[in-house]
Amino acid sequence: MAIDDKTRTELEAAAFRRLVEHLRTRTDVQNIDLMNLAGFCRNCLSNWLKDAADAQGAALSKDESREAVYGMPYDAWKEKYQGKATPEQLEAMKKVHPGH
Repeated sequence: MAIDDKTRTELEAAAFRRLVEHLRTRTDVQNIDLMNLAGFCRNCLSNWLKDAADAQGAALSKDESREAVYGMPYDAWKEKYQGKATPEQLEAMKKVHPGH
């Protein structure tokens, strides 16, 4: 099915918002687990949002992009939801993303 650019952009934006909302509700899923399984995490998503803003010349700070993804300041999310990575998670991270 062929769709016009405006509709495609609207659909992509809706999918992005749904992904962000899903990640906000799945606070049980740690960023390291996302990185190990999918190769990206909430921080990556917020960095991509900031990169897109920068490319458009829109003012968006790193803290603002993280808050847009996390739904709260990043430090508050970490304190409330982020657990300590297990040795197994850290080892998997080294294998999947060496040097990250």
